Amino acid sequence: MSFSSVCRRVGLKDLVSNVNVYPSASEATGGLNLLFRRWATKKTAGSTKNGRDSNPKYLGVKKFGGEKVIPGNIIVRQRGTRFHPGDYVGMGKDHTLYALKEGHVRFERHKLSGRKWVHVDPKEGHILHPVYQNTAASDAASHAYAS
Repeated sequence: MSFSSVCRRVGLKDLVSNVNVYPSASEATGGLNLLFRRWATKKTAGSTKNGRDSNPKYLGVKKFGGEKVIPGNIIVRQRGTRFHPGDYVGMGKDHTLYALKEGHVRFERHKLSGRKWVHVDPKEGHILHPVYQNTAASDAASHAYAS
């Protein structure tokens, strides 16, 4: 049977005019038709284990030895107690050291233990708190004895 005889029997005109190019969803009986089939336009990217970073914490010494401070000035921001609070220095819950009185910052290192202390020496004319009067008197006596 030749191709021309098949076209004559069925009618080439009928074949071309009655073909549904975009069939509706209700006519789709088996499998997916071309209307609902989708292909990916991009390949999926693999996951990465990097690509994140934490914000800086800005730790360290903020007021150095000899600098003038007023009450509330942050002297050292730290994790743990690298520096310990001394005279007129307070410590926050995150171990931040801050000035309690107006004066000048002084750093001290203990000779035996190596522990570092931060003190605020109050400005002239400042009335000493009773807790610190003993140490001030002994410091003055030791300085007079040394010279």
